[in-house]
Amino acid sequence: MFARQQTGGLCPIAGALALAISISSPSVAHAADVEQLEAQMRTMQAQMQELQRQVDQAKAQAAAANKVQAQAIDMTPADDLDLKVKWKGAPELSSSDGRFKFKVRGRVNVDYNGIDQDEAITGDPDVSAVELRRARLGVSGTLFYDWNYKLELDFAGDNASIKDAFIEYTGLPVDIRAGHFKTYNSLEALMSANYTTFMEKAAFIEAFSIDRLIGGGLSHYSNHWTAEAGIFATAPEANQTTYLDDGTTYSARVTVAPINRDRQVVHVGASTRHRDDSGDPRDGVSDPLFQYRARGADLHLADRLVSTPKIAEADTLWALEGAVVLGPFSLQGEYAQDTVETASALASADPTYTGWYVSGSWFLTGESRPYEDGLFGRVKVKNSVAADGGGWGAWQIAGRYDVLDLSDQSGAIPSCTACGEQKTWLIGMNWYLNDYMRLMLNVNQSEIAGGVNDGAEITGVGMRAQMDW
Repeated sequence: MFARQQTGGLCPIAGALALAISISSPSVAHAADVEQLEAQMRTMQAQMQELQRQVDQAKAQAAAANKVQAQAIDMTPADDLDLKVKWKGAPELSSSDGRFKFKVRGRVNVDYNGIDQDEAITGDPDVSAVELRRARLGVSGTLFYDWNYKLELDFAGDNASIKDAFIEYTGLPVDIRAGHFKTYNSLEALMSANYTTFMEKAAFIEAFSIDRLIGGGLSHYSNHWTAEAGIFATAPEANQTTYLDDGTTYSARVTVAPINRDRQVVHVGASTRHRDDSGDPRDGVSDPLFQYRARGADLHLADRLVSTPKIAEADTLWALEGAVVLGPFSLQGEYAQDTVETASALASADPTYTGWYVSGSWFLTGESRPYEDGLFGRVKVKNSVAADGGGWGAWQIAGRYDVLDLSDQSGAIPSCTACGEQKTWLIGMNWYLNDYMRLMLNVNQSEIAGGVNDGAEITGVGMRAQMDW
């Protein structure tokens, strides 16, 4: 009995133990599977990280190779590429420290001239023609802070001619310039044609040959005064191979601006020039003597209806200038006198020729003529014409009275059949579309007194489309 009871007591315990083992065995197997799966995932994750590392390394090597290749092509280390770009009509490139600057510059002037040359008196036919008045392209810039340079060529008229071509050092109290540039005479002569009020400059500037020459000069500029002086070859750059002796030209100019502030300027100045003619011509034919002449109606396609023969061995020019700016209003004038030393075989006396003008202008839209370093510069348009609904631009009206006197002095020059006096009235209107573009309209009339063209009246209309950069 005891045995049965013992057996009967153990059976439930054994059954429970068997049941627990049977239940726990699948859980243990499942846990083993999970651990194995997690181990596999960790292995795969390590492999993926290794692959990513290899990809990143390959990308870095490729980028380094491209960098080396780019440097080999342009020969410029990437670390030295220090470039700033500004837009001033055209891109201006410069280093951030200002040591180097470079700009492509140029201008295009497309003109129309319609001129009645009073053929009954002058014998010259009327003119109705268009021309490419200027087509210039060049570069300018700075090297190592203090060295400036400029080179500009003009391709108008199917000919290439050098205009400005100089280097300049600005690291001293005075600037030193050498090359081909304008002599230091006359406010309007020194101003860029981009900024003059009328299509052509005053008649005495052409008549007295105030232009660019090869030489050197010193200049100093401040807010209220300027001083310039230079020595030049007399022969123009285009004639350097024509004469055995270039001749010598001396030039100087001084200006004072007692009032010089925004929209208010008072300017006065004086300049002088003495020049000797070039030496004997190489070809034995070309005459180096000076001649004085100007175009009718102050238009470029008109004939020269007041003119002297080639008579002068030397001459001395004196000129005075003045200008006032009061907001949109401007008044400007100049007087020039050229005393001529004639060749003794051609004249019995030394004549003195004169030229002068007075001009006034008004900006209807409120702009003003900016002034700096003794000259007037680029007009800043308040409301430029633009395709996105811009303004009306700037509108300017102007008038000028221009006189050139090349009269013969009591028959001192027997061969001077066209010597005379030319008086010209001009009325102009300028439309500035923006700071770099404008349309111009001039209506002009000249009256000739003296010489073979005495009594002639030359009338003309000039129009210009202008862009510069």
